[in-house]
Amino acid sequence: MPVPDPAEFARLSGFAAVDSAGVHATRTITEVFTGRELGEVPVGAAGDVIAAVERARVAQARWAARPVAERAAVLDRYRALVVGERERLMDVIQAESGKARWAAQEEIMGLMFAARYFSRVAPKLLAPHRVRGAFPLLNRAAVHARPKGVVGVIAPWNYPMLLSIGDALPALAAGNAVIVKPDSQTPYSALANVELLWRAGLPREVLQVIPGPGAVVGTQIVRSCDYLMFTGSSETGRTLARECGDRLIGFSAELGGKNPMIVARGADLAKAARAAVRACFSNAGQLCISIERLYVDSTVAAEFTELFVAAVRAANLGAAYDFSADIGSLISPAQLETVTAHVTDAVSKGATVLVGGNARPDLGPLFFEPTVLSGVTDEMECGRNETFGPLVSIYPVSGVEEAIARANDTEYGLNASVWAASTVDGQRIAERLNAGTVCIDEGYAPAWGTTAAPMGGMGISGVGRRHGPDGLSKFTEPQSVVATRWMNLDPPFGLPQSRWQPMLMGIARSLRFLPGR
Repeated sequence: MPVPDPAEFARLSGFAAVDSAGVHATRTITEVFTGRELGEVPVGAAGDVIAAVERARVAQARWAARPVAERAAVLDRYRALVVGERERLMDVIQAESGKARWAAQEEIMGLMFAARYFSRVAPKLLAPHRVRGAFPLLNRAAVHARPKGVVGVIAPWNYPMLLSIGDALPALAAGNAVIVKPDSQTPYSALANVELLWRAGLPREVLQVIPGPGAVVGTQIVRSCDYLMFTGSSETGRTLARECGDRLIGFSAELGGKNPMIVARGADLAKAARAAVRACFSNAGQLCISIERLYVDSTVAAEFTELFVAAVRAANLGAAYDFSADIGSLISPAQLETVTAHVTDAVSKGATVLVGGNARPDLGPLFFEPTVLSGVTDEMECGRNETFGPLVSIYPVSGVEEAIARANDTEYGLNASVWAASTVDGQRIAERLNAGTVCIDEGYAPAWGTTAAPMGGMGISGVGRRHGPDGLSKFTEPQSVVATRWMNLDPPFGLPQSRWQPMLMGIARSLRFLPGR
């Protein structure tokens, strides 16, 4: 396994936007696979955020004044740079997150899709559009999309490029400036993309990255920005929503998930079992939209379980900067502790380990085997709570009705997967699931990659949507501009109000005959 070049990470450290007048502590970032040092980044303080926002406000006014087509062109040039630099970018993702290379490539493709989509649709979606005025002959009305101003993005560690820069792209296209707080464990993924956006022509102070603790940097971003985008736990999302509510600023969030997969009678079991390995164990299960609950029709449960366990057992767990590993590492001791605790608790209360169940320090300090449990109940920690690791439970069910009921029996509602005898059958099941996205005959990737469609959660899994037109418009303020021509609403020709107002009412009533009224 090649060692990442420390010089590359030292160079990227220079892109962290902190107040140069201050003296900052630094944080050492380590390679997850081995624990070796990659580099050091400055630890931001509240004053750094305040200074960055001040710079951003000045730069944002100039950026918003540029034609939308010019802003979109920056995103398109950035997309081309991502394609050209993809190998280096995947190295960075893997080094600081520990995921398998194919999962790192998911992030690269996600950035490509997002940049392509928003660069293409922004000029049309952000253009002023005419609407019918109150009095069509007298009023000319148009709706304009104004940028929010300075957008804060608080990003997680699990998909550190896609969930930081991917959320910044539509905000930038809409004419905002963006302040990104990456997770303290994964700053280089954001910094590497900032460099590419600058190279693509984005003014430097329009996008700034400030590493640092959430309690300090994140809190000050919430206190300073005009809109907040957050990806993380439901618990933290509640706290941030309250803080945004206190300031009366907009807030969007993708939060936790306890995502179900339904395997109905008549499904292609072999195909479903192979796909379930990806769906459950991408990024070692550290993915909000990965599957943690499998509901399988009892008539095929034994066969599916045998196929699935065999596929999990055959998956290659390991550290590699190529595509030879199927599943990578957990990111931190805290994640390893959580997964271990969930497995231990479940087994102590009667669950059975069908495959996996063990840490693998022989592969690296934070590896844990992909694990499948049966006999899981709600009393177990992993029964209803998100593990966010390589742990999935399998449940035989009496049929589709029970599968749907149990899939919906949760506070979460982020993603779901359906496997049935036909696409039509799968569609019928999907439409009854309380989930923001549902994949038929796949786990999560097609829904995530369909950037023209909204992506987000129901219940405690999120607020608002990323992707699709909503993923752009949420970063704007709609402004209605209505011009009155020829005459206003004062009585004409000296008519008294006693005659004018009935006439005005008559005109208003007649408008019901106009199309679209």
